[in-house]
Amino acid sequence: MPVKLTAPAANALLPVPGVQLGFAQAHVRKPNRKDVLVITLPVGARVAGVFTQNRFCAAPVVLCKTFLAENAGIRALLVNTGCANAGTGELGLNLAQQTCDALASLLNIRANQVLPFSTGVILEPLPADKVIAGLPAAIANLQEDNWLNAAEAIMTTDIVAKGTSRQILLDGKTVTITGISKGSGMIHPNMATMLGYIATDAAVSQSALENIIHFAVNKSFNCITVDGDTSTNDSLIVMATNLAGNAELCEGCPEFALLREAITDVAIELAQAIVRDGEGATKFMTVTVEGGKSEQECRKVAYAIAHSPLIKTAFFASDPNLGRILAAIGYAGIDDLDVNTLQLYLGDILVAENGGRAASYLEEQGAAVMQESDILVRVVLNRGSENITIWTCDFSYDYVKINADYRS
Repeated sequence: MPVKLTAPAANALLPVPGVQLGFAQAHVRKPNRKDVLVITLPVGARVAGVFTQNRFCAAPVVLCKTFLAENAGIRALLVNTGCANAGTGELGLNLAQQTCDALASLLNIRANQVLPFSTGVILEPLPADKVIAGLPAAIANLQEDNWLNAAEAIMTTDIVAKGTSRQILLDGKTVTITGISKGSGMIHPNMATMLGYIATDAAVSQSALENIIHFAVNKSFNCITVDGDTSTNDSLIVMATNLAGNAELCEGCPEFALLREAITDVAIELAQAIVRDGEGATKFMTVTVEGGKSEQECRKVAYAIAHSPLIKTAFFASDPNLGRILAAIGYAGIDDLDVNTLQLYLGDILVAENGGRAASYLEEQGAAVMQESDILVRVVLNRGSENITIWTCDFSYDYVKINADYRS
């Protein structure tokens, strides 16, 4: 079960003026599940996106990048689950384009104003006919308060729907921010690591929105990992409808930082929810690396710890075999690391210093911390002033079961 995570209440996900969401059961892969989502935006809305760095990126990712670059004014998003439409070559591009064409025709907009997204099994062509057949039903139930249904419609191996909202004051106007995400396995930051959609009614310039999404993603979705696998399809989209009535924000505006912080907070909560719902997860682990010469070397150490199957399985078993963490720090790739100057903490317990086990450390202390569902691993390198925090989870028996049975 997810680690201290429950689905949001429908009324906790606040409508964003100008954003309508509709879903359908199109039987893309399995019957009787929401698997097609349509999101519509008003004229003048601004949209920014970041996408997977996997070189085998999926057909919808290719089209999204192309359409955003054309600056045509995005009016709709189309998401399907059950099929990733990745590793499908020219056929996959044609099938994704067909779904954009169909939705554009139904909404009376241009095809390059539709951003397509797919998630599911790789190396299988999209059943475009099923997606297209589901579009009328999705359009028929378009409404602003459909965020929870939308969150459910983008799930694959997720157990819990993920969403959150914030409201802030900008220029004396109430501004709403609501976001949803999906992700549970094949999670590793290389932007992106999942599907995520965040909307606001704030008036914000395109360049400011681009600034916000890159800032937010580096504080959130680029700080999580479940299994070290970067997906072929992952995307994060931030949308601004410009309907809140505030004066348009730019990077130099006094209140710009308020909006950026609020959207980043939403992104962090959604990112952490993905880890808490990691496939088979029983522990949520925060890994903090402090005192590095650079953020890059802090990241190396943090991900060496977070990616280690030996460490992740030890946490699942609540086994304080913490020498595995020291080993990961040592192979993280910092050539001039002096292991005699660093400290390792588990929660508040000092585990290692001076190149070995701390004299004060008792194994019962480590075992007690590892029984908890939320655990902090803290490494102090004592080499500089940089630091990084990432979030990960353990590996349980269920991770293997889920992925062994994924296509059945």
